[in-house]
Amino acid sequence: MPESKTIVLGVTGSIAAHKAVDVCSQLAKSGADVNVVMTRDAQEFVTPLPFKTLSRNPVVTSLYDEDKGWRPTHIRLADEADLLLIAPTTANTIAKLAAGQADDALGCIALALNENAPVIMAPALNGKMWSHPATRQNVQTLTDRGVQFIGPVAGELACGYEGLGRLASVEEIVSASLQSVGMNG
Repeated sequence: MPESKTIVLGVTGSIAAHKAVDVCSQLAKSGADVNVVMTRDAQEFVTPLPFKTLSRNPVVTSLYDEDKGWRPTHIRLADEADLLLIAPTTANTIAKLAAGQADDALGCIALALNENAPVIMAPALNGKMWSHPATRQNVQTLTDRGVQFIGPVAGELACGYEGLGRLASVEEIVSASLQSVGMNG
């Protein structure tokens, strides 16, 4: 069995946050050491408990969560991460990370991330938000920095519209994540 890789799974405030539970489960079953970081808005859609149970790790819900030792958790995770996966990624998170904002644990991890760890974002948002020039510019900024985007895909959106904005499939997200860290994907 290949060496376990540390995947930091960022979960943001989208209706698709419930699918992140399946992403967490499949990554953990594949042998990854999954550490979940939830934004405050993500907690409006799903609780930390399923992530804690499936990952077998504490869930970071605040910049001030300290789980072990003296080092701040967000710095420890940024140092240990083999991958930062943000699924789902909202337009707000895309904008914040493009601007380099670090006002929560996820933003701090993204800014302090070790230079060898790739970043994958799987957007889930309204199609108009995805196509807005500001979002397109933010995506380009992040792409220029090496961030890989998976999706969004077309389909029926939670807001009732049809179009581009759905979260890519759990299988596609898991496969790309495992491949990026050299695990079978």
